[in-house]
Amino acid sequence: MGEEKKTKKSLLEMASKIEKTEKKEPEKKAATKTKKTAAVKIELEKKSDTVGKVEITKTASKAKPKAVAEYNEDSILHLEGLEHIRLRPGMYIGSLGDGTNENDGIYILLKEGIDNSVDEYSQGFGSRIDVDISDGRVKIRDYGRGIPLGKLEQCVSDVNTGAKYNNSVFKQAIGMNGVGIKATNALSSYFRAASIRDGKMAVVEYERGVKKSSKIGQAKPGVKNGTYLEFVPDSQMFGKYAFNMEMVEKRLWNYAYLNPGLLIHCNGKDYISENGLDDLLVNELGGTNSLYKLFSYKGENISFVLTHTANLDKVVFSFVNGQSTEDGGTHVTSFLDGFARGVNSFFKKNYDEKDITSGLLCALKIGIDNPMFTSQTKNKLGNVEIRQPIIQETQLAVDDWLRHNPEIANSLEEKIIKNQKARDEINTVTQKQIREAEKSVSLKIHKLKDCRYHLQDGKKGENSMIFITEGDSATGSMVGCRDVETQAIFSLRGKPENMYGRKKTALFENEELKNLTLSLGVQKDVENLRYDKIVIATDADNDGFHIRNLVMTYLLLFFEELILTGHVYILETPLFRVRNKTRTIYCYSEESRDKAIKELGKSAETTRFKGLGEISPHEFGQFIHPRKDGEPEDVGIHLTPVSIQTLKNVPQVLEFYMGKNTPERREFIVHHLAQEIDA
Repeated sequence: MGEEKKTKKSLLEMASKIEKTEKKEPEKKAATKTKKTAAVKIELEKKSDTVGKVEITKTASKAKPKAVAEYNEDSILHLEGLEHIRLRPGMYIGSLGDGTNENDGIYILLKEGIDNSVDEYSQGFGSRIDVDISDGRVKIRDYGRGIPLGKLEQCVSDVNTGAKYNNSVFKQAIGMNGVGIKATNALSSYFRAASIRDGKMAVVEYERGVKKSSKIGQAKPGVKNGTYLEFVPDSQMFGKYAFNMEMVEKRLWNYAYLNPGLLIHCNGKDYISENGLDDLLVNELGGTNSLYKLFSYKGENISFVLTHTANLDKVVFSFVNGQSTEDGGTHVTSFLDGFARGVNSFFKKNYDEKDITSGLLCALKIGIDNPMFTSQTKNKLGNVEIRQPIIQETQLAVDDWLRHNPEIANSLEEKIIKNQKARDEINTVTQKQIREAEKSVSLKIHKLKDCRYHLQDGKKGENSMIFITEGDSATGSMVGCRDVETQAIFSLRGKPENMYGRKKTALFENEELKNLTLSLGVQKDVENLRYDKIVIATDADNDGFHIRNLVMTYLLLFFEELILTGHVYILETPLFRVRNKTRTIYCYSEESRDKAIKELGKSAETTRFKGLGEISPHEFGQFIHPRKDGEPEDVGIHLTPVSIQTLKNVPQVLEFYMGKNTPERREFIVHHLAQEIDA
C-alpha cells in the first residue's frame, strides 16, 4: 500500500504523491514611477445576486522619494561563479527544498553528478556507474575516460568550463551549459572530485565552493579509469534534508530505460534495462491491457514507443538527450502533431487530434546537439527548429507502421471512433447542462469571491490563484487579507460529494461541484482554466484531510490534466505559534516548534492551530502572500505542489480509499491513520 508514514497524513496524498515541500511564491515586481503615481481605491459593492462589483477610482498623487544608498563605483560588485551560485541558487537548481519534493535541489545536485557519468556511457565509455547514498552523503563512481587531470579543478569550479561545448568530444550530451557539477560543488558543505587516467590520479576538495586541497599523483595499481564524486548538500542552504529513495529510484530507472545496457548499482540494488523505452512502457502499463502490441520506432535522432489503452487520458513520457522533460516542450507537441497527421494520412480521414491521442501511452526521446531548455533544470524544451523534422519523421513512421499492420490499424480506428462517440456523448449531455448552468449563474456564484485578473488577462493574471476552503470560518479569515487583484476564494459548504465511480455528467447534477467547475472555467476544456494555481486550503484535522481527499478525487477523475500540468497545490499553514513579549515565530512542524521554544525560552507561549478559522485575518495575510525582503523565513505563502509519481497506481489507490467501504480499508484506517490524526 506504499509508505505508511505518508498515508497517515492524507489518504489521497498517497495516491497522488503530494510532495511535502515549502514552495514559496515569487515576489511580485513593484512598478516604480519617478514623478506621479496612481492611487487605486477599490470598493466592493455587494448585491444579492452578485459576488461583488469592482469600482476603481484613480487619483493623482505625488510620489514620495525613497531613501536609497549612494550609487557609485563601490556599488558595483563582482561575484565569482561559485559565489553567485550560492547567492542565487534558484537560477541554477530551481527550488532548494528538503527532499520531500522530486524537484527539490538535492535531487538536482545528484542528477548533475550522474548526468556526467551517463554522458560518458552515451559516448561509448564505461558501462557501469556505482552510486551510494547514505546519511545525506552521495558517492558516484563511473568507469569512463576520466576528466583530463590538468583540467579537473576547472571542470568542477569554473562556470562555463567543460568539454560539453565541444561537439566533436560530446555529442547530444545531457549537460551542455557548463554549470551543473559546479552547482553541486557550490551548494555542498563538502565536495570531492577525483579523476583516474592511465595510472595517474588528480583529486580536489572543496567546502561550500572554496577549495581546500588539490593534488596529482600516481593511482593505486589496477584502479580503472573514470571519475569519482563525493558530496554532502549544505544544510545551511537546504536545511534538514533527506533523500527519498523512491524518488531517487525513479530517476535511476529513467537513466536505465534511456541507456539500454547501462548498469547503475545503487545502495545494493541494480538498475538495468535491456529493452529501453519498451521496458518503461511495460512497467507503466502494469496490469492494464493495451489495445495492440507496442509500436517501437528508432530513428537517428528520435525514438518512441507507443500503444493505446482503454483510458481517455493521454500520457507521454518525454526525454531530450537522456534528460526527462516533465513539462514537455516543442518535441512533444511536434510528435503529437506528426502522429495525428500519420493516422489521418493512412485512413484518409480528418479525425480530431484529441480523438486520435485519447488513451495514448507513449515514451519519446530525441537527441539534439544544442538543446535550449526553458530553465537550468531542463524540464521543458524550447527549440523551434526541430518542429518540422519531427512532424515529418513521425508522420512517415506512423503511416508505414499502419500499412504493415492492418489488424492494428483496425484496432486503432475502432479506438478513435469510440473516443469520438464518448466525446460526443459527453458533449451532448453536458453542453446543454453547461449552457443552462452558465445562464443561471453567469459566474455570479454565491460561494465564489472572485478576483479581478485571470489567466486570460495575460501578464496581470499570470499569478492568479483560487483558494478552495471549507466553510465560512476559514473563508472569513482570508477575505479580509487576500489580494483582490489575483486571489479568489471558493467556499465549500462542508464535505463535497464523493465522485468516485460517477460519470462526468454527474458534476452538473451536484450544485456545489457544478459551481466549482464553473468557477475554475474548465466545464468545456481545461485549457480555459481561469487561474494559474488551484490551492486546496483545508484544516489540519481529519475532517480537513477528508475534504482534501474528496476535492482531489474530483480533480483526478475529471480534470487529471490540471494535476499533470502542475496547477494544483496544497496550502500549508502554520501548525504552531510560539511567542514571547518581543517576538513571534510560526512553525510548520513539531521539530520547528521545539526549536522556536528553545530559541525564545521555555516561558514562551505556544498555540496549536487546528483550523484556518483560528488564525485571525491580520495573521492570515502573512501566509497567503509572497514573502517580502527582510521578512522572516516563517512567513510568506507556503505551497505544496501536487504531483502524480506513478500513473498506474492511481486507479487502484482511488478504488481502495474512495471506493466502497471494505473491512480491509476500515482496519487500515483504524490502525494506521486515526492515532496520528487525533494526536
